[in-house]
Amino acid sequence: MYDITGYHEATTLTDYFTLIEKYPEAKIIAGGTDVLVKAREYKKGFVGVPLIGITRISELHDTYLTAEGTLVIGPANSFTEVAAHPLVKKYTPLLAEAVALVGGPQTRNCGTIGGNVCNGATSADSAPTLFAYNAVLEIATKDGVKDVPIADFYKGAGWVDLAPGQILTKIKIEQKDYAGFIGHYTKFAQRQALDIANLSCATLVKHQDDVIEELRICFGVAAPTPIRMTGAEHYAQGKTITDETLKQIGAACLTETHTRNSWRASKEYRDHLVQLLPGRNIVEALKGEAAK
Repeated sequence: MYDITGYHEATTLTDYFTLIEKYPEAKIIAGGTDVLVKAREYKKGFVGVPLIGITRISELHDTYLTAEGTLVIGPANSFTEVAAHPLVKKYTPLLAEAVALVGGPQTRNCGTIGGNVCNGATSADSAPTLFAYNAVLEIATKDGVKDVPIADFYKGAGWVDLAPGQILTKIKIEQKDYAGFIGHYTKFAQRQALDIANLSCATLVKHQDDVIEELRICFGVAAPTPIRMTGAEHYAQGKTITDETLKQIGAACLTETHTRNSWRASKEYRDHLVQLLPGRNIVEALKGEAAK
């Protein structure tokens, strides 16, 4: 059973701000795949509160390319919609690849990319890829908007920089952060579907022949938040892609992660994957490029 005191539907952002001012304790709900689970489990802050639905706010579904080449993704789009969107597939295919691995069809059809980000889970499939693309989040209040780099948005496990009354309105990826990159995403889990990651790794690489011009690596479930491998990325710049280079990239990643033991996987197993997955992702990205 759900201890919910009411449900209110916003059709515009103005509606939302009016409702949240009237019901400041309310929780935002879109797909409900996180909120309803927490309400059912009587999690603190989700019991005896009203819900404000935002799926009918049309601008939260808009996905488009700006004149400057920035890809803007509406946070109320479902994982299925993001994975299938022509602009996402063309400009940020790694994101399409990652969100296609979320849960099962029911979750992908209901759950939203914005909810996945705002939930703050390090295991979220969209998060490592959005980190690798240097995504910027537009956060709105009744008084205006602000842009927050996604790396600054995640504060800790399940903790994001979203104050009461604020709402995520856009996910933005600039042209410089996707143009010329190829990539691959690996989700390591107990099962191939209907599961969350034991460890995940998003890798983007820009190369000229066999030389790495720029590398971006982000792990999920390797720290309390998704974490970029800045040391490994710096090491790789200008290096020729060889087995030894890939091995050293993995070794550098191990010095930056903060894995732990859990019932899903041991620290030792996660550390093994940390060293293995970046190089494997680079190889898979190159194979995908060659196959086109």
